Amino acid sequence: MATALVSGGKDSVYSAYLSDSQGWDVDELLVIVPQDIDSFLFHTPNLDLVRLQAEAWGKRVREVRVEGTGEEVESAALRTALSPGTGPVVVGAIGSSYQWGRVSRLSFELGRPLYAPLWGKEPGRVVREEISAGLDIRFVQVAAEPLGPELLGRRLGLALLEELERIGRERRAVHVAGEGGEYETLVVDAPFFDRRIVIDESRVTERGLAARLSITKAHLEAKPPRGAAPGPEGQP
Repeated sequence: MATALVSGGKDSVYSAYLSDSQGWDVDELLVIVPQDIDSFLFHTPNLDLVRLQAEAWGKRVREVRVEGTGEEVESAALRTALSPGTGPVVVGAIGSSYQWGRVSRLSFELGRPLYAPLWGKEPGRVVREEISAGLDIRFVQVAAEPLGPELLGRRLGLALLEELERIGRERRAVHVAGEGGEYETLVVDAPFFDRRIVIDESRVTERGLAARLSITKAHLEAKPPRGAAPGPEGQP
């Protein structure tokens, strides 16, 4: 059985889904909670909501908190978290050599296969696959000009993806999948969830170029009947 490193964002959730679909059943969603809000290795916004994703998905979730800050401390915490078990480790990395190098080295040392179904793919293609798969993806952090707080809470659909691609071509280099830290996401619904996450309360905080949507209260809700018309793209 596989362990999926899941942050709640689109790439880790989609990779865990692909693992299930391709024969490596995911036994648990592993959430690493760093102390450092600016961690280079781990996603940080709204990690507590992975529990709701796991409940809606019928998965077991395990949370490991990092005691301290810095690269060595975070890598040691990841090693400890991955030490139990012998099955594959599933990650959502697309092109970050920093994350890939550390996770692949630890997996090799622990004798666990590494499954990274998105690795090396063209970023725009990855996001299109995620949207086509039916993931309801919301922006929860932006940290690069010209992306601003007006994106927070909005759904990432094809029109917004094309706008990110246009910005990357015409104004400023932007990793359209957000892997350079330009933005972070939260998956609030997917075809493989039996309920969807509804955000009840949240607050926006800004620090330098970064703006974050911190979700303080949320719940699971039954989905509308199949075939019901979706809301307008980009709306909560």
